[in-house]
Amino acid sequence: MATSTNYGWSEPDNTSLVKDGAQAMRTLGNAIDTSLWNSGYGQAGKNKIINGDFGIWQRGTSFTSPSFADYLADRWKNNNYNVAPTTYSFTRETFTPGTAPVAGYEGTFFGRSTITTVGSNTQYDTFFQRIEDVRVFAGQTATLSFYAKSDSSRIQQVIVEQNFGSGGSGTVTVNAYGTNNFTTTTAWQRFSITLSFPSIAGKTIGSGSYVQFGFRQVSASGSVLDMWGVQLEYGSKATPFQTASGGSIQGELAMCQRYYWRISASASANFQVFSNTGWYQSSTNFEAVHRMPVSMRVAPTTLDFAGTLQVLDTAGTGITTSTGSISAAESNPDTVRVNWTVTGATSGRFGNVRAAGSATAYVGFGAEL
Repeated sequence: MATSTNYGWSEPDNTSLVKDGAQAMRTLGNAIDTSLWNSGYGQAGKNKIINGDFGIWQRGTSFTSPSFADYLADRWKNNNYNVAPTTYSFTRETFTPGTAPVAGYEGTFFGRSTITTVGSNTQYDTFFQRIEDVRVFAGQTATLSFYAKSDSSRIQQVIVEQNFGSGGSGTVTVNAYGTNNFTTTTAWQRFSITLSFPSIAGKTIGSGSYVQFGFRQVSASGSVLDMWGVQLEYGSKATPFQTASGGSIQGELAMCQRYYWRISASASANFQVFSNTGWYQSSTNFEAVHRMPVSMRVAPTTLDFAGTLQVLDTAGTGITTSTGSISAAESNPDTVRVNWTVTGATSGRFGNVRAAGSATAYVGFGAEL
């Protein structure tokens, strides 16, 4: 018997008999299979779920009664209507070292969905994610896997759909609520659901198409659902969890920033929030251009900001602004132009947008599906 050069796998050598060689080949095959399985195949992009380990939270770490369709942790979207007197929250929780559900994979955070009280609406599509492009998994078998636990034994549900985008064919349900239910307990468990995606032959694909899947939390006061390690991959087996970027922290952040990006003033109460200098187009309008850290999915379509923002011009004059809008005609996935409304400015002066004594100020850009 011989061993392979790099991994030391047993393999037949030139003196092996047929019987010995066959056994050695089986041994080698099993060793390769085990190595690939334990590494999760090591493929960036194997998992189509971005932020499946709930490691990126650009918009905050605690959301109390979020509005319908609000985003939570990056790429995760709320689908709870919060009909009064419902009280619902989604929070970032931290694993105690050594308690992550996978031995040898020390997760940092997990997502927690809590229904404190139940209102008149008993349908809780608590949180979901959209995967860009309905072509993903089309006509293929895929496996959804995830780790979950709850406050007590509870039956939860999953929905998976193909959405053909604006101007496209109607939505196709891949897995309906009530199919492939899973029962959570107070201990972390890994669940696996095999899905058969229909062909998209004959369908019309519009703009912004996607595959959507979501978790419906049981409708009950006091219901708590914890989630981590969400993965959706080709094939009929759930391989070891890996983030979409293949384990790269910076890579996962960049993948999230393709859809949403935020710059925060938390480092300084007077932090400059736009990297480029802008200029006053008139006494009431300041125009600034900003370069995105990564190319976004499309030119940003939403602008959100908080705290006190101010334009500080070259004369040292600071003018507070409370209204901003994206110039769609002059923006692209790499660069965005924003018009800020001001009062009493001097036309033609250059300046910068900054936080004015507000450490909680931020500016965010969205290109979500």
